[in-house]
Amino acid sequence: MDNVSCIRQQADIKQINRCKEMVSERNSEFGNLSNGLSMIGNSVRLKILYLLNQENRLCVCDLSDIIGVSISAVSQHLRKLKDRNFIQAEKEAQTIYYSLTNDYEHVLLPLLTILDEEPVIETI
Repeated sequence: MDNVSCIRQQADIKQINRCKEMVSERNSEFGNLSNGLSMIGNSVRLKILYLLNQENRLCVCDLSDIIGVSISAVSQHLRKLKDRNFIQAEKEAQTIYYSLTNDYEHVLLPLLTILDEEPVIETI
């Protein structure tokens, strides 16, 4: 790779400092959003979140049957999502039902809506 350097004539120091400050002030938010996006970057977890958004609540057996992976695998994904507060569990008799929490709604809903409204670009 060629050694490329910036050839700008004059730096806008005010802009650079303003942008540095913006990024610095939001450093923890960048981390939280990045971690949240990496959590839903797994296709099984994304399917689980999509289904819970559509159906409001499902049990592990329902999710296993729908997605076509073992109950054990679904349970592991549910545990990760629950540990990160994406989902919550509610026990009714012997069955545990899972549903979305409100914590990540502002991040999840736009992404899940894309799946219903537009073809997702293959290169994403």
